[in-house]
Amino acid sequence: MAHVVRELDLNACYGPGSVMDKMNAVPGLRTSTAFFFFLRANLVVNPSAMSTPDMEPASSNRLPPPSPSPLVTVDPPSNPVPDDLPPLSVGILDTELDKVDALNLVTDSIAQQRQSASYHLVFHPYLLAALSIALGIAYQWSWRIKHDLGLALMVHSGVVMTYLLAIRYFTGQYIHVAENMKWNWMVSEDNEEDTVIGVRFGKDLIGALVLRLEPNPSLAGKKRSRNSVLRGGKGVIRAWTVKLRYRNKGVGIDMLHEAVKITRDKCGKDAEIGFAKEHANSTMVLPEAFNGPFRKDEQRAAKTLEKVLSEWEGSKRRRKL
Repeated sequence: MAHVVRELDLNACYGPGSVMDKMNAVPGLRTSTAFFFFLRANLVVNPSAMSTPDMEPASSNRLPPPSPSPLVTVDPPSNPVPDDLPPLSVGILDTELDKVDALNLVTDSIAQQRQSASYHLVFHPYLLAALSIALGIAYQWSWRIKHDLGLALMVHSGVVMTYLLAIRYFTGQYIHVAENMKWNWMVSEDNEEDTVIGVRFGKDLIGALVLRLEPNPSLAGKKRSRNSVLRGGKGVIRAWTVKLRYRNKGVGIDMLHEAVKITRDKCGKDAEIGFAKEHANSTMVLPEAFNGPFRKDEQRAAKTLEKVLSEWEGSKRRRKL
């Protein structure tokens, strides 16, 4: 049997008296022959395995073209526009029947002020404070003094019902204001009817604007034609309303553009136009402290008209250029 070397003597390589003598003197420092064979086997590199990596970019021809996934689907629009959508038209209402329909829209907008006023009053801080005091008094009397749960519930319910009925009573005056608006409201002192602008969605009248063209003050009372008297005059918007379901969709702005166009055509290119101080919705049946929402609506309407006028001025400057 061949002799197997279990330990490697370093003195054979470096000679006696060297540092290796001291290392071999320590048993723990003797290096195992198996360790060196293991280390040599792992350090041997196969030349065939060492090859230069391919740094060239891969050709796009190697990749198959992308194909649409059968799982990808395009959903149709949730609210598609129907093909039979009725047309939207803006123009002057000439017939008496159309003007009556426009007047009904105006009176409906006045009656709707009752709902807005009621909602505002229910949550008004002044009235909520009064309601809290009334409920506190009812609690003290019905529960702290009488100690009757049924009585407490009945009294508290009565206080709340009285609160709501009082609001309903005071805001009901808007219904009377709407009922008192008649045809003569659209006739001026010189027996000239106001110009009524309407918006039709198909056959339905969805918006109305009442425009009064006031003549030039310097020509008032003189025997001249209506068109000549209007030169230098101004336009006054006395009513401007849209059905509830069509509001905030640009319908009212279209009527304002039409009102500006008619005023500039009849009274001159620089004619002024604005809202009347006593317009259809200007009647307030409540004290001024409770009319905040309606005053904000008037401010928004005035700002909208200013925006329309600025667009007209901008388009006029572009035409000059």
